[in-house]
Amino acid sequence: MGFARACSVALVGVEGVVVEVQADLEPGVAAFTLVGLPDKSLVESRDRVRAAVVNSGAEWPQKKLTVGLSPASVPKSGSGFDLAVACAVLGAAERIDPATIADLVMIGELGLDGRVRPVRGVLPAALAAAEAGYEQVVVPEQTAGEAALVPGISVLGVRSLRQLIAVLCDEPVPDEPNGGQGRPDAMLAGLMIPGTGLGTGLAPAAARGDGHLPDLADVAGQLRPRQALEVAAAGGHHLLLSGPPGAGKTMLAERLPAVLPPLTRQESLEVTAVHSVAGILPPSEPLVSRAPYCAPHHSATMQSLVGGGNGIPRPGAVSLAHRGVLFLDEAPEFSGKALDALRQPLESGHVVVARAAGVVRLPARFLMVLAANPCPCGRHTLTGAGCECPPSVVRRYQARLSGPLLDRVDLRVEVEPVDRADLLGQGGRGESTAVVAARVRDARARAAERLAGTPWTTNSEVSGHELRTRLLVAPGALAAAERDLERGILTARGLDRVLRVAWTVADLRGADRPDASDVAVALELRTGIQRGVPMGAGKR
Repeated sequence: MGFARACSVALVGVEGVVVEVQADLEPGVAAFTLVGLPDKSLVESRDRVRAAVVNSGAEWPQKKLTVGLSPASVPKSGSGFDLAVACAVLGAAERIDPATIADLVMIGELGLDGRVRPVRGVLPAALAAAEAGYEQVVVPEQTAGEAALVPGISVLGVRSLRQLIAVLCDEPVPDEPNGGQGRPDAMLAGLMIPGTGLGTGLAPAAARGDGHLPDLADVAGQLRPRQALEVAAAGGHHLLLSGPPGAGKTMLAERLPAVLPPLTRQESLEVTAVHSVAGILPPSEPLVSRAPYCAPHHSATMQSLVGGGNGIPRPGAVSLAHRGVLFLDEAPEFSGKALDALRQPLESGHVVVARAAGVVRLPARFLMVLAANPCPCGRHTLTGAGCECPPSVVRRYQARLSGPLLDRVDLRVEVEPVDRADLLGQGGRGESTAVVAARVRDARARAAERLAGTPWTTNSEVSGHELRTRLLVAPGALAAAERDLERGILTARGLDRVLRVAWTVADLRGADRPDASDVAVALELRTGIQRGVPMGAGKR
């Protein structure tokens, strides 16, 4: 009787659980039994592993073979267990010393010819292995750079099972040819989920593939919306842009990711882990360093927004936009249920998806930008534009964005049509992205210094109790906000959000705390009611 064990990782959402792969050989009729709550793709590994072992020059044991995946209570899916199963079988057959693989974590799919194919989720799997105390992982060569992002872990990238056997047995390592040969590498197909597209969750430049970052200087006029965009980036505040078609709402939203500060190391690992599991991580960019940008179509379902699918839930748009921007163009056209499902992740920064196969907690701390027309034809706010929408139709259209959802949006700005002088450049060129991004970085650094020692890093995350007890504004600065609260223009949550925006406006102008002018800017950006605030308020 032979016995050996190796290790692999089962992913539940973006969190990994180390799984012990045990192989047991006993005398009897040759058979291959796989136990431990595997899904169909994992059950099919029996045929893949057998063919891969034989085509790698090793002998398949003609005995009763049982492979167990422990803990058996954890659902296991995907083909990433193939490599660990093959090595455990070879260890039980004494082709490999069982002691050499007992503490190895192996992740990878096997082709019938023995080549090791990459799989999704290598980064979160390697993170789970490191957190469990393992020091060595074996992954496909194409994803070795992704696994190497995890500190304190040794990564071995292999092209084939034949190479891995040689390394484990201290034999000469055969040279496996690269399958690319100047053509697209078919081995990379396993990293991408069909139908997701490269642009989902990536910055606009990466989505187009031209490397050109959209610049704020391209936007003609729109001084107040530009200011709202800067405040949103500096404090992480959600933003609603409403106005007629062609006014520049989408242009502004596409330029927001470039204004946001670069991701920290921890944030980059979080975003990369989500993108790796979702199958949208470009092989050439193992670490996402810029804020992601996700812009789903208005026909998106609730499951595609918050996460879901058959079996174990997959990340949705809110998770793909984690630490970045979620842009909902034509927001009133989205399903009401889908929009209202965003209310919980907007507050908590994560989404919990419960399915029959299990409960998954996915990160979802994003900056939401909504773009909406004033009516179905879009001409309701234009003088003499010929809007024929009845008042009841306009009210129903605008009511598609529910009050509880809008109450969670800090900034609401009207985007007016661009006038001739601004469009033709006669009104002067606006500030570039680099200039605005520098102010945003300074404001975020000031907020981070003030919030040091707390669980928050941006003003939008600070609790209302903290704002009213410790982070106090200048005396008398809240007089206008208190009047709006008494008149019902603001809710209690709305007042807290005005305070958060006021702190961001003060950070942008370098003040120690907000004064009445900062609160006035915050009120105007939230309620849309003109307060006589200068257009440049909030800047140094």
